[in-house]
Parts: sequence; C-alpha cells; structure tokens
Amino acid sequence: MFGRKQDPPPTVDAPLVDEPPQPEPTGKGRPTPKRKEAEARNKRPLVPTDRRAAAREARARNRALRDLEYQAMRTGDERHMPLRDRGPVRRYVRDSVDSRWNLGEFFLPLAAVFLVLQFVTARNAPVVAFATLLLLYVYIIASMVDAWLMWRGLKKRLVAKFGEDKLPRGLTMYAVLRAFQVRPSRLPKPLVKHGQRPA
Repeated sequence: MFGRKQDPPPTVDAPLVDEPPQPEPTGKGRPTPKRKEAEARNKRPLVPTDRRAAAREARARNRALRDLEYQAMRTGDERHMPLRDRGPVRRYVRDSVDSRWNLGEFFLPLAAVFLVLQFVTARNAPVVAFATLLLLYVYIIASMVDAWLMWRGLKKRLVAKFGEDKLPRGLTMYAVLRAFQVRPSRLPKPLVKHGQRPA
C-alpha cells in the first residue's frame, strides 16, 4: 500500500486496418421509363400544328445556310461551301480555269454588243446585221473550241496529279461553265491571277 507506485502497463496501438472500399452506385439513378411514356415523349406530329411558324423557321434556317455558303464562296472557306465546290480536285479545276484567259469569259459582253448592233442595223444596213450575226456565231464556235482545248490540257494535269480514279464525275461541265462566266461574277471567287498556274 505504501510501496512503490507501479507504472501503468504500456498500451499497444491497434494495427490500422484498411476499410474495404465502398461500392460505387451503379445504374442511372432514376427508374427506367415505361415504354408508353418513352414513345409518347418521342412522338412528333408529321404536320406541325402552326404551319406558318414552322415555315418561317424553315425559311430562316435556309436563309442563314445560304448566307453562310455565299460568304464562304466569297472568302474561299471550303468548310462551308456547297458540296459541289469542295475538295482539292475542284479547287485545282477552279484555279486552273481562273489562271487562264478564256474566250468564253468575254462571250456575254460581246454577245450583248453584237445583238444590239444587229438590232440597230437590221433595217438600214441588213448586210452589216448579217455580218454581225455571223461574227457572233464564229465567236461561239471559237469559244467552244477554246474550252475543249482548255479541258484537254486540264484533264491531263488532273490525272497526273490526282490519278484517274480520284476524279469525280461532272468535272468537264464544272470547268467549262466556269470558263464561260465573266470573271468578276464567278463563285467561288477566283483566288489566282491570270497566268498564275496552280502547282
């Protein structure tokens, strides 16, 4: 009782035991909807209830798409161009046509001048009117021959650069119609100058 004070027995720390990880909740956290509910939610009328509002929305969407395409054709942004103008092959065709002086690009202005001249001289000088009409036909034939020669050379370069199997259909008309357009009115806008052949 009056003896030495004994030390308390040493405490042993319990080893740390890792708790098992809690399982993560599975599922989507909500009940699956009934089939009838899902079908009812997905149903849309074939004919909209307000046709005028739907037509206005469709016109606005189409106008925005056309504006985007027109802007892309003015700037050369191929991502928003119409499908018929996209791709490296069509870009090469456009650049090749734009780099060349074509007889067809002067056809519309000259045809207008020739027709006015023919109407003016039809009564007083029928010989001049006939000669004007003949010159117009000669110019049309020369323009067609020039377009054919242009396409022959262009097709050889296209096959050499891209391979014949990579050429889409309709390239002939694409090139010829562009060659017959007045240069400032061409869309997509020309990105090369005359004489600046594409590589």
